[in-house]
Amino acid sequence: MFREMRRFKQQLSEEEAVQILENGKTGVLAVLGDEGYPYTVPINYVYTDGKIYIHCANSGHKLDAIRACDKVSFCVIAQDDVVPEKLATRYRSAIAFCRARVLDEDEEKRAAAMALGLKYYDNSDVVEEEIKIYMKALACVELTIEHLTGKLSKEHI
Repeated sequence: MFREMRRFKQQLSEEEAVQILENGKTGVLAVLGDEGYPYTVPINYVYTDGKIYIHCANSGHKLDAIRACDKVSFCVIAQDDVVPEKLATRYRSAIAFCRARVLDEDEEKRAAAMALGLKYYDNSDVVEEEIKIYMKALACVELTIEHLTGKLSKEHI
């Protein structure tokens, strides 16, 4: 169902791709947008228990697109160093092909928001207070990974 990587020598192991997801700060979510145009957006996320969680406002382009088509991709770039003298870039990245589900239950949403908040700020009291303030306007989305690939530049090989 998913394509084999053409440059298979540059493919990372699944464990290395997971490490990129675990350690990344920002990812790029790609959805099928309005009129069939791809829509991509950089977004904070957390990877936990084998799933990716994101947050957003409870209305807007992302959620409309996800509700229309739950197939999404999510890319995280771990390294992006231009090597000018070689006209190349030394990179490491991971792409997850996922099914997206908007979390409807408050407890699921609270747990996802807490995990996300604690990834970026390590004070659970402060994170919990923020969640209480914004809970009604908050949406959380769970991305279940169906296929994960990681790749590094040939300069690494």
